[in-house]
Amino acid sequence: MSDERAASPGPTPFERLGGEAGVRALVDRFYDLMDLEPAYAGIRALHPGTLDGSRDKLFWFLCGWLGGPNHYIERFGHPMLRARHLPYRIGIAERDQWMACMLQAMQDEGVDEALAQRLAEAFFGTADWMRNR
Repeated sequence: MSDERAASPGPTPFERLGGEAGVRALVDRFYDLMDLEPAYAGIRALHPGTLDGSRDKLFWFLCGWLGGPNHYIERFGHPMLRARHLPYRIGIAERDQWMACMLQAMQDEGVDEALAQRLAEAFFGTADWMRNR
């Protein structure tokens, strides 16, 4: 998404989500759902017992990816998403659970329908690229 900043006039997806507070709310809802809903047990099992670190890393990453501050890069350097996810078995089922969880989180957080559709397409491309099984 961040590569589209220069080409897209108007507010960034980061701004449209409400800045850091909106991104944090989306990330928190995503991980709350992952922790609570049996439908997401497969992806929950790939995470550590406590989700605090995962919440922070996704929040930091999404801030920059959506056109806001590059918190993740400032802390860890280039995201290298695929390389960082290679130790985890990610197949079609995990991709689809991740997507369903994020779609539900966006709906629960009241993300504008047009923005949610645009984000869903971008999230799917990234989630599919993470598959290693």
